[in-house]
Amino acid sequence: MKRPPVFNQPIFRPGRVRRPRRPHPRLKGLSINHLLPNVLTVLALCSGLTAIRFAIQERWEPAVIAIVIAAILDALDGRIARLLNGQSKFGAELDSLSDAISFGVAPAFMMYLWGLNGAGSLGWIAAMAYAVCCALRLARFNSRLGVVDLPPWAYNYFTGVPAPAGAGLVLLPMTLGFEAGPDWIGHPVVIVPWTLMIGGLMVSTLPTFSFKGARVPAQWVVPALAGVGLIAAMMVSQPWWTLSIIGLAYLATLPFSILQFRKLQRAAELMKGEIVEPVPAEDAPAEAGTTPGETAKPL
Repeated sequence: MKRPPVFNQPIFRPGRVRRPRRPHPRLKGLSINHLLPNVLTVLALCSGLTAIRFAIQERWEPAVIAIVIAAILDALDGRIARLLNGQSKFGAELDSLSDAISFGVAPAFMMYLWGLNGAGSLGWIAAMAYAVCCALRLARFNSRLGVVDLPPWAYNYFTGVPAPAGAGLVLLPMTLGFEAGPDWIGHPVVIVPWTLMIGGLMVSTLPTFSFKGARVPAQWVVPALAGVGLIAAMMVSQPWWTLSIIGLAYLATLPFSILQFRKLQRAAELMKGEIVEPVPAEDAPAEAGTTPGETAKPL
């Protein structure tokens, strides 16, 4: 009996074994632990971009508030990532890109529109120099990720002023101008060198307190919490004076951080110098009552 032509196709040939189809690989998703810090970083980026929008509209107070919110979110995302064990290289890179915009580009843009444009090309150079210094500071920080070559006593120090603190310091004339008036504090003669100085502090090698490993003694826990409540009340009633005082207080800690770092460095060097290497047996001093060539006799 002749087989129909359809059975002469290759798939119906005798002895041919059909291979089962391979299942499609399932895409591995991200857990909430890894996603939540990145969400906070994106929100910080959005807050920095919103500050630029407010600056274009010359709404300076909401612009400063947007930068403050970005700084708070930036402080939270890293700590939440460590608490949830959600650190990743993607999150670290995203955080640096967000910081470059929120604490580098946005404050420079705000300062230029607020007062630096009165200095012409020099004001633009100052704004651009600050933004470039912020990017360089973040690039230097990223290049040191995963590199552990610092001594144990230097864990509580940054190299240079961090990006969020630099943004707060460069906006300090603006926050003071909200209360004292922008006539003198916003003059280009004042804010041009100020912007250049803050940019230089960000790329400097000066040791600055990081406050990440700071511990509050037990007897100071209640006063510290009361101080936090006082600062919150001041932020509600006098926000611009409070932000200005916080910025000036941080600036005043820089000399103390340098002195403390050098003190710890000298103490570490002295400890290294006090380490005595073991003396070989043939060079060891002879026991009391014996000559160098003799050994003590047992009693």
